[in-house]
Amino acid sequence: MTRATLAEVLQPALRDGYAVAGLVCLGWEDARAYVAAAEAEDAPVILQAGPGARAHMPLPVWAAMFHALADGASVPVVSHLDHGTSVQDCAEAIALGFTSVMFDGSRLPLEENIAQTRAIVEMAHKASVSCEGEIGFVGYAEGASSEGTDPDEAARFAAETGVDAMAVSIGNVHLQTDQSAEIDRDRLARIEAKTHVPLVIHGGSGLPHTLRSDLARKSKICKFNIGTELRMSFGAALRQTLQDHPETFDRISILKEVEAPLTERARHVIRSLRP
Repeated sequence: MTRATLAEVLQPALRDGYAVAGLVCLGWEDARAYVAAAEAEDAPVILQAGPGARAHMPLPVWAAMFHALADGASVPVVSHLDHGTSVQDCAEAIALGFTSVMFDGSRLPLEENIAQTRAIVEMAHKASVSCEGEIGFVGYAEGASSEGTDPDEAARFAAETGVDAMAVSIGNVHLQTDQSAEIDRDRLARIEAKTHVPLVIHGGSGLPHTLRSDLARKSKICKFNIGTELRMSFGAALRQTLQDHPETFDRISILKEVEAPLTERARHVIRSLRP
């Protein structure tokens, strides 16, 4: 069994100067490809079920799938609830055996975000589960604008909630399809000076690979969430497969062809964050 908590994979990353990939899953094929990629790179991996995934497939199915993959893997695998928005979301994931939950209170007033996150941290820790929180707001490409993380608020949030990881807004944006994001290094440095908790970048697909590598090695950013980049790779591989094999209609046959290129892309993502 190689089920791991978020704290168990991020604390060594913080200590030794690297980061762990939080890979957004939408189905069996991509989750399996991500574990295969992690094994090939001999690296831990965080499998994430976000709101879109949970709308598509019930959380108990995600739990069973993640745990089956983790139990058969040779590397640590974290089963992570991404962007839980309520106590109920996080409590259900914890009851199902998820090893990590993220409570997203980033749109709440500071005091309320701290209070709700602290309550979920306490619930999670009682069950030996990790908890990630968010301070500041990471916006969306062609959607809601970001609100940068205030370093003083980040210090309060980390100290008063006891989170195992803290997502910050420093120029990163969700759902960005090109790698043109620019990180506010000054804001990051001021956050790092005031807290020692592992930091998380949501919207990691929007950062160039060289920038991710640099931040992984030289900052307290220990987790990069990667979704859009891998979804784009999945879509490209699927279209190529259908073009190359127009006579194939079997779903399993088609999706098997997609896994290998997706595994290679995920290996590149994981490798870029390693020491």
